[in-house]
Amino acid sequence: MIKFFSLITLVFLMQEGHLNLDKQGVAMEGYDPVSYFNGKPTAGQSGYFYQFEGARYYFSSSENLEIFKLTPEKYVPQYGGWCAYAMGETGDKVKIDPETFRITDGKLYLFYNFRGNNTLIPWKQNELPLMEKANKNWNTKYVSD
Repeated sequence: MIKFFSLITLVFLMQEGHLNLDKQGVAMEGYDPVSYFNGKPTAGQSGYFYQFEGARYYFSSSENLEIFKLTPEKYVPQYGGWCAYAMGETGDKVKIDPETFRITDGKLYLFYNFRGNNTLIPWKQNELPLMEKANKNWNTKYVSD
């Protein structure tokens, strides 16, 4: 029983290491994940937070916090919160601009957008193949180890 628990803990910690978190364990650079589904990303407040699968999520209101608690899987970003385009193109974990996003089929995708390089643009031009490749890269490189 102890060995089984240790194995489960080890797997969880390994997966947790693949999330895009700051030094305090906050995901999405502190942005409220529910706010994306309302059309405008909004910075969360540290007073409204929820810990889910190794990440701390901040919310802009108590209402959004309660919504998240009901179905957190619906709101967390794909690929651990790393850039979706980079995950599809190379399989690398690349930081994101939390205000550059896309929701496709009810899933949140975040993108790198710095120094004139907005990766959402090429993602939109080739979304389905990039998404398929990103899913494969994420599952083989990060989830299955």
